[in-house]
Amino acid sequence: MPVVRGKNIEPLYSADVIAKRNQEMANEIVMGKTDDLLVISVLKGSFIFAADLIRAMHAAGLAPEVEFITLSSYGTGTVSQGVKIIKDIDSDVHGRDVLLIDDILESGRTLRFAKELMYERGAKSVSLAVLLDKKVKRQIDLEADYVGFECPDYFVVGYGMDVAYAFRELPFVGIVTGDAE
Repeated sequence: MPVVRGKNIEPLYSADVIAKRNQEMANEIVMGKTDDLLVISVLKGSFIFAADLIRAMHAAGLAPEVEFITLSSYGTGTVSQGVKIIKDIDSDVHGRDVLLIDDILESGRTLRFAKELMYERGAKSVSLAVLLDKKVKRQIDLEADYVGFECPDYFVVGYGMDVAYAFRELPFVGIVTGDAE
């Protein structure tokens, strides 16, 4: 079991398994709505997944434009009451097919906000691609169009996902299981 920053990290999805699934997802995306495609990575957690998926999409024959949006859930304590835009996209989405890429779909609030925002701005279609789908945490009716893996109810790190800004660099998705001895 890898030890990172004094913590045991149990791998959940290896780098090889993720790479294979990214190529499969890219092949699925090619078959979807891709007319004048704009890919929007929801930062920060999706940055590694988005980069790998976009490269896999290129290998599958797509040449999308790429944008970034930073959204933040806010509220009191640990309960999110809403979503706000920290950094918006620069591109016009009007009349375009949009693919939102995020690391994990949990409650669904952030991605629903982003999807509705793109439709309000005139997007022709809005699809969702997520590395992990944690259905057990869903609070609203929202499903991703492209899912890397179903995620058990664990707090996961790696492959862009963090805890207090740590562990994003891991090439796999894992679970912090405790202090290393």
